Amino acid sequence: MSTKLIALYITVCSVLFIISKMLISFLCYKKWARKKRIIETSLTGGKLVIFRSAAMQSLSPKAFMRMIMGLSSKDIIGSGGYGTVYLLRLDEKSAFAIKKLSRGSAEMDRGFERELDTMGDIKHRNIVPLCGYYAAPHFNLLIYELMPNGSLDTILHGKEEKKQALLDWPVRYKIALGVARGLSYLHHDCIPHVIHRDIKSSNILLDHNMEARVSDFGLATLMKPNESHVTTVVAGTFGYLAPEYFETGRATTKGDVYSYGVVLLELLTGKRPTDESFLENGTRLVTWVSIHLSFLPEGVLSNLYSVVVPIR
Repeated sequence: MSTKLIALYITVCSVLFIISKMLISFLCYKKWARKKRIIETSLTGGKLVIFRSAAMQSLSPKAFMRMIMGLSSKDIIGSGGYGTVYLLRLDEKSAFAIKKLSRGSAEMDRGFERELDTMGDIKHRNIVPLCGYYAAPHFNLLIYELMPNGSLDTILHGKEEKKQALLDWPVRYKIALGVARGLSYLHHDCIPHVIHRDIKSSNILLDHNMEARVSDFGLATLMKPNESHVTTVVAGTFGYLAPEYFETGRATTKGDVYSYGVVLLELLTGKRPTDESFLENGTRLVTWVSIHLSFLPEGVLSNLYSVVVPIR
């Protein structure tokens, strides 16, 4: 290869390298400018309210928004129909779960308002604490205390043996009892009463002591005593919904209790209500358990029913 060709090759490579660097720099600038614009817009029309948490109260709205805009897909710890949940760590001792709800959808806004209405005054050891919220023109944020052991669904059905080893029978019993206490509080002690409408294993979070905390009130309905809620759209998660809810569209506390029963069966069997074997056979977890119980010797079920511990 001649000297001229080598020089031409080096020149072309150098030019392409410089152009690529300029392009990357331009894209990085655009991304930075977009983040800055979103922060400025959010600060202009945004509102940060903290109910509890001294660590959060020490942050200015601007500092909080800069931390939020620094979150990426690596920080996602959950997602659902009502938004994406991010891990926000302030320091070694303070961490929060930030639920981001995009605005523009009336249903999303209603879900945000429902969670605020439901969670603002609730203080119970088996309910996930809402620490505050941030309302901005383009999105809403709900700030929850982080539950370090994640969801019951993740631990119960996860592939890591270390996680599954946490769920021995005493722990499963404690979780079942905790969820029952949380539901009892929502149904009987809250004024107005609360129908959760989406009780499932992924909405049961576990704190550092493996104590159960009921979460995700995006579908919750606030009720006066002896009322029920009628809707034309079935809301909730397939496999956990009570059969009569499909027929009547009426959400009641009994529907929550049915969903809780499904969670208990999930805890006992280790099977999801949407297990592939159920879908293939056209059955459900509830009917599958009923069939297997019918083969038990007489007297076993009565002994099981007699082991009842008050939840109140």
